[in-house]
Amino acid sequence: ISAPAVMLLLLAKPAGKFADEGRKPAMLWGLALIAASDWGTACAPTTTMIPLVLARLGLGAGRCISESGERGMLADIAERAPSLRGRALAAQQAASALGITIGAPLGGYIVETYGPRSAFLCVTAAALLSLLLYLLLPETILQNNNNNNNNVDNNNNSNKVDVSSSSDEYSWGKLLEDRKWRRLSVCEVGAKVGFAAKITCIPIIATSILPGGAIGAGALLSAAGLSGLVGAPLGGWLTDRVGAKQTAIVSGILSGIGLMCIPIAMNYNYHPNNNYSSIWSSFSFLQEHGISDQGAAFSAAVLAWSLAVSMQGPALTAIAQELAPPGAKATAMSLPRASGDAVYLFAPFLLGLIADLDSLPMASECAVAGICGIIGAIALLSL
Repeated sequence: ISAPAVMLLLLAKPAGKFADEGRKPAMLWGLALIAASDWGTACAPTTTMIPLVLARLGLGAGRCISESGERGMLADIAERAPSLRGRALAAQQAASALGITIGAPLGGYIVETYGPRSAFLCVTAAALLSLLLYLLLPETILQNNNNNNNNVDNNNNSNKVDVSSSSDEYSWGKLLEDRKWRRLSVCEVGAKVGFAAKITCIPIIATSILPGGAIGAGALLSAAGLSGLVGAPLGGWLTDRVGAKQTAIVSGILSGIGLMCIPIAMNYNYHPNNNYSSIWSSFSFLQEHGISDQGAAFSAAVLAWSLAVSMQGPALTAIAQELAPPGAKATAMSLPRASGDAVYLFAPFLLGLIADLDSLPMASECAVAGICGIIGAIALLSL
């Protein structure tokens, strides 16, 4: 399961350099590798783990290369209309959220009907379709470089950008000397701890307290993805109107509070005479579907986190785009992304250890993830 995260971390820098030479080739080659890896996962034999692990490593490599090109292309497009940067990023993130919302229940149906391998074949087909659509996109880096060259001619070559050397000049070590990049990376790490909780702890809790078990947990996660259709546009609008830094800080704090409310929801005494308990009981929808007061409060906390963190996404990307140097945008933007991806190598294990401690209240691991998110948001104060 962690194999893709390993490749996302190891290949982040070289993939960024490759994407700085051409956005479209990185996107195409990356998607081709994703399609091949998912096909390999579907066809992996059950007698040995080696082919399966290699396929998952290939998936991580493909994602790393493709996403580097996508981030670079989004940065190129945003440069043409800086005042609409947040809303452009929000549209892309909302589209991703819609895909997750549709894919989660559809994938569950396919797995239940045709078996787990069929889901990876469907992902392979989706990747190939996306690859064909990517062929229709223009190469934005060449257009931007041509514009830069025209500006260079008009300014006696005083502002010339050497794309071939920019990625080497702005290495990660050089970027980390800047306090802004360090703090942005810390914020990405804090946010990703919350996502680690989403894929490890939250589904287990949801299965235990929501009606239908795994079906109820899947429905909650789909609803969480659906909240991105609201949070991402709102975050993009706030990024353009208020500022990326302010939006990232406020939404990061709110997302942390949402996670910290999960243990409160799980450990609260839901007695009929309590006021808070009567609030949930007043919703007939919850009673009709067999959702307990505890389950309703837990779901509300998860959805609050999902809404806030989807608001933070466009703001963090906008900050990275604004800080990224010309000619090395994909390389520079891969730094905070790699910092966040590294979290998946250890956060699930640490959160699991916290969850197994009998001395702590139930769902304390979610509170720890929330605290990490708040710390990351506060780190942006001196950005």
